[in-house]
Amino acid sequence: MDLEKTSEALSDHGAAPAPVALQLRLFVAGLTPRSTRAVANIRSLCERYLPGAYELEVVNLYETPASASSEQIIAAPTCVRRFPLPPKRVVGDMSNSERVIAGLSLTEVR
Repeated sequence: MDLEKTSEALSDHGAAPAPVALQLRLFVAGLTPRSTRAVANIRSLCERYLPGAYELEVVNLYETPASASSEQIIAAPTCVRRFPLPPKRVVGDMSNSERVIAGLSLTEVR
């Protein structure tokens, strides 16, 4: 899995993109098992609760270390909900679904 800084808006091919209800930025530290697990877990939760209506940007802190200080990231993986406001954060591999859902308020978005 390539964890370079990427941004993706998921929608059906050929269809007009759905309005983005959620913008997330996931900060990871390289290609570690914990990082790849965090990416898979957050994508799975977003697809379950907001299919096609979210944007996920994965930022590899090894490639862009300055982004850690600008976003005040002190641990990785960290997921930051950027929209809707207010910003919210969850730290860890995103495997505790209940904690991630509550921490990012996924069920309240739409």
